[in-house]
This record gives sequence, structure tokens and C-alpha cells, in this order.
Amino acid sequence: MATEHSVVAIVPAAGVGSRMKADRPKQYLAIGKKTILEHTVDKLLSHPRVSKVVIAVSDQDPYYEKLSLNECKDVIRVSGGNERADSVLSALNYVTENQLTEWVMVHDAARPCVRHSDLDKLIQQATAHQVGGIMASPVRDTMKRSGKGQNIEHTVERTSLWHALTPQMFRSEQLKSALENALNSGAVITDEASAIEWAGFQPLLVQGRADNIKITQPEDLELATFYLNRD
Repeated sequence: MATEHSVVAIVPAAGVGSRMKADRPKQYLAIGKKTILEHTVDKLLSHPRVSKVVIAVSDQDPYYEKLSLNECKDVIRVSGGNERADSVLSALNYVTENQLTEWVMVHDAARPCVRHSDLDKLIQQATAHQVGGIMASPVRDTMKRSGKGQNIEHTVERTSLWHALTPQMFRSEQLKSALENALNSGAVITDEASAIEWAGFQPLLVQGRADNIKITQPEDLELATFYLNRD
């Protein structure tokens, strides 16, 4: 049952991570003695407000069952989908059917460097907001829009531009409804906030640390290793 102070974290982990050019999905690559997914889930579960982590994993995934996470009572596995939104919705169905929590935070499997201080900030500000919010980082670099042949078409004004990060935190019922309606309408949903935006709401941007990187390219693995070893 839901409690007023508990938060459930949802981790979509059904992707294949083809840009890593590895022999397995990127969430199963190792940093030290643990996989990226284990680092991420351990970081979430060690926060005092996170009661459980629901991981959406492909039914054909041969790696997850070999992890220690598979034996953890506070980690629940659900079936992942073809797209991120499908995986998140699968996890939300479990959360709402079992009345686990009013609020969920959705976090990328490949962001193991998130800090508890950012989770504190997100929980405090998102739950005080009428909609919810996401971790984000202001754009620092000059932004260019390309035309044909990767030639610069024009420079984009970076004021008011933000990099969307995770976690992204919303009420579980509201996010479930927004995702269902958006998917049924054929909308392109790239993150949880875009579903909430599609439903007509304006989530809060909560500024987080720029070292909360997403491991996407091979060089990101070395940087994430540096950040994790620094803690």
C-alpha cells in the first residue's frame, strides 16, 4: 500500500543501447564489480525516501536474472516494451494496481552517477508543485541548428534552453493516464515530461548536477567510472 512519504522509482531497462557498440545492452556493462544497472538501482534504493524500484526488462533478456537485483525484495521486475514509454507504462500499471505510492520517479538505467542531494531536491520541489518536475541542466554551450549536409543553418538562442535529465517525478495516476492517452493518439513521447506536456501541463525544471550523465557512447563509460570512483 502507498504511504505518504514513500516514493517508488521506475527504471526502464529494456533497451539494447546500440550506440555503445558492445556485446550486450549498455546497462549490463560493468563498472568495477557491478553492472551499470546495479550501480543505478543501488543509488536509488539507498535513498531513504525510495521504498522500492520497479525495473522494466525485456522478457527475452538473458542477463537480468544473473544479477543480485533479481533476489532483492525491494526490486520488482516487470515486462518491458519496445519503446521507453511502453516500459514505463508497464511499471506504472504494476505500481497503481498494487497501490504502492502516490508519486513515482522515473530514472534512466544508464544514469548511475545521480546524487542523493539531487534526489532530495527533486522530491522536495516536485511534490510541492501542482504537476511535478524533472531534473534538468541549463544549456551551457552555443547551440547550432543544422541544415542539409550538416551545415549550420543558424545559431539557436540558448537562453531558457535546458537539457532534460532524470529522474522525472510525477503522480503515478496522472503519469499513467498521460502516457496511455498520448500513446493511443500516436504522439511521439521521448520522456515522461513530454507525455505530461502533451496532456496540457507544465512540469517544473529542477536544476541538477551536470555530472548526472547518461552512458550512451563508449567514452561515457570512462567518465562515469571516474565519477563513481570519486564518491
